[in-house]
Amino acid sequence: MRNCLRDPVPEIYDAARFLDAAVSAHMVGKTAIAEDLIRLADVPVIRDWSESLWGKDGPWTRPLFVDHSTPFLDKSVRLKVRMPSTADLNAILARDGFHCRFCGIPLVRAETRKRIQQAYPAALRWGDRNAEQHAGLQAMWLQFDHVLPHARGGSNDLNNILVTCAPCNNGRSNLTLEEAGLADPRKRAPIASSWDGLERFHSISGSPIGMPRSAAQS
Repeated sequence: MRNCLRDPVPEIYDAARFLDAAVSAHMVGKTAIAEDLIRLADVPVIRDWSESLWGKDGPWTRPLFVDHSTPFLDKSVRLKVRMPSTADLNAILARDGFHCRFCGIPLVRAETRKRIQQAYPAALRWGDRNAEQHAGLQAMWLQFDHVLPHARGGSNDLNNILVTCAPCNNGRSNLTLEEAGLADPRKRAPIASSWDGLERFHSISGSPIGMPRSAAQS
């Protein structure tokens, strides 16, 4: 069993350092330096890593045969509410921190990314297509993933939902851990680090970021 679908490329950690430095520069009013650093975090090889995981029939996400695997449920009998409450999502984030529970890369909430984009729209591109989105922040997009997928009868209990990156979440999709060949991440402690998910970013006028209403799904 592997911990993640594919080991992260080292450029993701370089991008995280650039983004962390960009926020620090922004906080002291050095906006030109912040903009340059945000651009440096937009690295094509990171997009290649992401695309290898969530692209159709990618070599890293082919399911394994599992005898008597958990069946897919008809939509009529699946849990109607796909994600838990905002309070529960915040509790999961407090438990797991800002690192993917599978591959371990640093993560940034969509709400935080949008705030940074508002301040630096030219550097932090975010179009409708994957290729039009900032590669570093696309890979580091914090999402919430059902361990037993919702489509297979997974519940919204806090123990069934983990913080993950977008590539790990979308790459596994509706596969069980066994079908994806993944070890159960709940048996490993969350990563403890100084990475704050860039949560300290706020506008230069001082408007703080509030805690989220998260919309990421598994």
